[in-house]
Amino acid sequence: EVFVGRADVRQVFKVTKAGTIAGCFLAKGKAIRGASCRLWREKDKVYEGKIGSLKRFKEDVKEVAEGFECGISLDNFNDVKVADVIEIFELKKTARKL
Repeated sequence: EVFVGRADVRQVFKVTKAGTIAGCFLAKGKAIRGASCRLWREKDKVYEGKIGSLKRFKEDVKEVAEGFECGISLDNFNDVKVADVIEIFELKKTARKL
């Protein structure tokens, strides 16, 4: 597991077609569309899955860098609240050596 980024949820938007979108600020690293993520509420893990869509000013983007704001929607999950933390990571496979 390789850490990619951390996003703080600052605002939550309800969109009829897309569901719930978390307005986030990337505090560390970067966000990548389709990457694995965990949603933390205080110290409890609420969700683990993938990032469904990643938007920046109503445009779909593949990646958002540290220090920028973006909109993140999570696959099959709509219970996002302000002050939640989204931790983004990638799974790397390494071959075992004998």
